[in-house]
Amino acid sequence: MKKIVLAVVATAVLVSACTTDPYTGEQKVSNTAAGAGLGALAGAGLGMLAGGNDRRNALIGAGIGALAGGAIGATMDQNEAELRRQLQGTGVSVTRTGDQIILNMPSDITFNVDQDAVKAGFYPVLNSVALVLKKFRQTTVDVFGHTDSTGGDEHNFDLSQRRALAVANYLSGQGVDSRRFAVTGFGKTRPIASNATAAGRAQNRRVEIQLSPLT
Repeated sequence: MKKIVLAVVATAVLVSACTTDPYTGEQKVSNTAAGAGLGALAGAGLGMLAGGNDRRNALIGAGIGALAGGAIGATMDQNEAELRRQLQGTGVSVTRTGDQIILNMPSDITFNVDQDAVKAGFYPVLNSVALVLKKFRQTTVDVFGHTDSTGGDEHNFDLSQRRALAVANYLSGQGVDSRRFAVTGFGKTRPIASNATAAGRAQNRRVEIQLSPLT
């Protein structure tokens, strides 16, 4: 964790310590503006005083305009089209649900077994994602880590967090505004296929990036 956290801090955002949500039991890592980030966010004070989601308010207060009305759908349409073009043939799926876009990155192409370092061969794919995120700045970026059911709960939560954070950290290192990110590890609690088969377990081992319009 220490190495990854320091890299995110260098981009003026602190990554908080891993905590367990008392209501859901999920272990989470979230981004907040603090420390060195306070200077960069000096103009965000009014937005944050308005209450609500700190990430959203910090971005709006820092001068990134919120979307409204027809601009929401139009902007997400542009995001989707560009992501599909950039990620065609990479093994990363692009799913649109309403005004949200989810990128599903199977761990087999993203990480080595039981490791949290992004494979060097996957860098070009993340570079393409970063290009789109920088082009369309009016979205928040949630990065979710998931594992299969193999191994203990604590290990799976920790691995899912570290993998999701590694992806967020890499994208931040490519110039994507770190204030847009929130990172959550779900471990094995959200399977999308049966863990009874090898093929199902492979589908469950994944990192997802969810893009939501800044409204």
